Amino acid sequence: MPSSNALADQIEDLLPQTQCTKCGYPACRPYAEAIAAGTAGYNQCPPGGIEGVARLANLLGKPVIPLNPINGVERVRPVAVIDDALCIGCTLCIQACPVDAIAGAAKQMHTVVANLCTGCDLCVAPCPVDCISMVDVTPGKSGWGAWSRAEADAARERHRFHMFRLRREKEENDARLAAKAAAKLKTVEAEAAPNPEEKAAQERKKAIIQAAMERARLQKEKMAATPAPDTATCADLSPAVRKQVAEVNSKLDEQAKDKQ
Repeated sequence: MPSSNALADQIEDLLPQTQCTKCGYPACRPYAEAIAAGTAGYNQCPPGGIEGVARLANLLGKPVIPLNPINGVERVRPVAVIDDALCIGCTLCIQACPVDAIAGAAKQMHTVVANLCTGCDLCVAPCPVDCISMVDVTPGKSGWGAWSRAEADAARERHRFHMFRLRREKEENDARLAAKAAAKLKTVEAEAAPNPEEKAAQERKKAIIQAAMERARLQKEKMAATPAPDTATCADLSPAVRKQVAEVNSKLDEQAKDKQ
């Protein structure tokens, strides 16, 4: 009997890696771990369809059972399409995409890179102007019949890079805020306080800044102590996925230049 972690690895390899959350978990990996731990059913992945259930059942030595309707239904694979005329450039869809398949910048039209889209639907709900439609691209084919192992592996790599990017951006932003707070504290400490009232006000400012810095320090320690999610740097990605990431970054650079 394989260890729980080894079993989770095997289960994850049988999931379509759409990262859609329809299973009830934030991504495919946590769902795989839950199945391995016996806390989730192996019939909660609509994108995998009944073929996905069969693959998992075979691995686990269990019977093939219907998809749980609570999690959704098997369907033709869609991709997101953004209406150019309605998009207001709010970036909410970009933030929602788990595989960085949407290119764009604030107040500029966004574009879905169709061959990167996993059809997860997560970009639809946040859009405030309803300019995103899910368009079927595999008529007559659903589940694993509309998706390949190579596409799933590439989507998993992009999701890993997405998670790495979010963690890196948070760390960089936290560092900027910490430096800004330190500079502000230094400024406050250098301010003259000729009377008791101003001295008291100065001490209050210092206390507020110091408290914020302490919260940030504790949060940083907490993050450092928390195991990082399954992430990847560009160096870890396959050549094909690195090329896809580069294409999206190129689109973002072009849009930034157009804005200037």
